[in-house]
Amino acid sequence: MSRINTVTKETANAEQQALFDAIQAKLGVVPNFLKILANSPSALRAFLGLHSIAGEGSLDPQTRERIALAVAQQNTCEYCVSAHTAIGHKAGLDNAEIQANRSGTSQDAKAAVAVKFARSLVENMGEVTTAEITEARDAGYSDAEIVEIITHVAMNIFTNLIGKASRVDIDFPKVELKLAA
Repeated sequence: MSRINTVTKETANAEQQALFDAIQAKLGVVPNFLKILANSPSALRAFLGLHSIAGEGSLDPQTRERIALAVAQQNTCEYCVSAHTAIGHKAGLDNAEIQANRSGTSQDAKAAVAVKFARSLVENMGEVTTAEITEARDAGYSDAEIVEIITHVAMNIFTNLIGKASRVDIDFPKVELKLAA
C-alpha cells in the first residue's frame, strides 16, 4: 500500500482531473506513480513537461527504455523495473535485451555504451570521466545525445525516488528486482 496518497478519479480536484484526462488521452491509462505525483499538480506538470521534451530528442525509444531499465535496477525501484519492462516490450525489446539492460549492458554494441554511461552517471553522481564521454562519442553519440542520456538518467532517478519513497502500488505486471541467473 502506498505511503503517499494516490489521487484517484473520484478524489481528484478539477486541476488534477484535467491532468488525468490529458494523460489518459495520451497513454490510455494513468499509471499509479502519476497519481502520486498528482498530489502536487505543479510537480506532475513539471514531470510531464520534462518527459515530453525528453521524448522529442534523437535517442530512439528502445535506448530510452534501456536506460530506464538500467537505472531502475541500479536504484532498486521495483515499480520502475516493472513499468519499464512492460514499456520496453512495447518498444520492441525482448526478454534477453531487458535482462541485459537491467544488468548494465545491451546486446546492441552502441546501446551498451549508453547503458554503461547511464549507470556510471548514477554510480558517480555525474562525476564521469573524460574517457567515458570519449567512449560515448566513439560509439557514435553526439554531444546532444550525451546530454539526452544525462537527461534521461536524471528523469529516471526522479521517478525511482517517487516510486521508492511512496512505495506506490505496482500497476504493471510485477517484475522482481532479483535478476534471473
